[in-house]
Amino acid sequence: MNNGGATWCRRAALVGLGCLAVVVLAAMPAGAANGNVSKSAAIEQLDVVRHSIDETLALVKAGHAGEAFAQAKAGYLQHFELVEIPLRVADPGLTADAETKFAEIRGLISTGASTAAVRDNIIELRRLVDDAERKLTDTGLSAPAVVAGQSFMIIFREGLEAVLLLSALLGYLEAAKASQYRKPIMTGLAAAVVATVVTFVLLRAVLSALPFGREVLEAVVAIAAVAVLFYVSFWLIARLEQKRWLEFLRTRVWSAVSAGSTTALMLVGFTAIYREGFETALFYQALVTFGHGLAPWIMLGLALGLVALAIVSYAIFKLGRRIPIKTFLTTAVALLMATSVAFLGNAVRSLQEADVLRLTTLHGWPRAPIFLAQAVGYWPSVQTIVAQAVLAAVYLSGALYVFVIRPRLQRGAAAVPARSA
Repeated sequence: MNNGGATWCRRAALVGLGCLAVVVLAAMPAGAANGNVSKSAAIEQLDVVRHSIDETLALVKAGHAGEAFAQAKAGYLQHFELVEIPLRVADPGLTADAETKFAEIRGLISTGASTAAVRDNIIELRRLVDDAERKLTDTGLSAPAVVAGQSFMIIFREGLEAVLLLSALLGYLEAAKASQYRKPIMTGLAAAVVATVVTFVLLRAVLSALPFGREVLEAVVAIAAVAVLFYVSFWLIARLEQKRWLEFLRTRVWSAVSAGSTTALMLVGFTAIYREGFETALFYQALVTFGHGLAPWIMLGLALGLVALAIVSYAIFKLGRRIPIKTFLTTAVALLMATSVAFLGNAVRSLQEADVLRLTTLHGWPRAPIFLAQAVGYWPSVQTIVAQAVLAAVYLSGALYVFVIRPRLQRGAAAVPARSA
């Protein structure tokens, strides 16, 4: 080939490369061409990435491997690569992990791997996408305030119940002229507090060792917490059960005092407090599980709750003052109802991420920042919204019956004998 032909080929190649560059730059979103992608724009792209991941899994399950590979490739090249620009600055390691996971999924699809293998990797990728959004999102003020309030109410409500039980038991000892047995009961109380902390730690260790995915375990813990919160939230039922529980403890105290058994009294103190302590450990387990990135605020709420509990305890035991217990408990129960609704939303979402429950996204619904979303359990899907709406409706119906319908029925029943007389 002569020099003129070689020159012409080089010029043609340069023109072709230039045209290709123009096409690529035109296809890229504004700001990506010069490497500037804001965090807010990257978070918007993550929503598209999530949808692409869901579509990829659905196509794999349907047996459309070619379409699934194309979807996975497009989700990464056209969207997640834009996220990588700010994410690489925030967390290079997380960026590399996500890149690798995208490549592994494409490789599994192209080689005809089993649906289960692709599914397991997509579950891990969903977790990495959530982690990426946390890295790109500021916690703000709303999410810390919510989780701190939840933490405060959990420790204050459970602690106040324990204080009331302890107050009743010690008062019973004084009435029975057996104040010398206060020390064994207080020793049992201290042992129960230690056992509560140990229970929390053991729960985390046991859950980590179970052969289930993290998302499934998170959902199990949250559902267990919701069940307990649901029970304790209906104060009328809980109050009747609490009376039976207190009568049982008083009987145990009477038997121990009659026998002069300090060991039995220690067990009474331990039993009275540890039941509340176990509930507290379970609730905090759920709160910490869905409090990624908000642990300092959970600890702040715990500290403030303990301070408030210490003040109330001092007022009850040292000053002998009557405090508005019913008002405190009613307010705490109302807030714990809202907390259980948040736990349920997070539990359903965890099961969706683990591909245990179906995910039907509500397109067009606003998304909350991820820290606030995990604090209130708001994830725009049909399953999460319906579950939360049903639980909230049950709570509202119960409150309507307890505070409106039942008092009217009682007043009507009382008026009948009066008219007869």
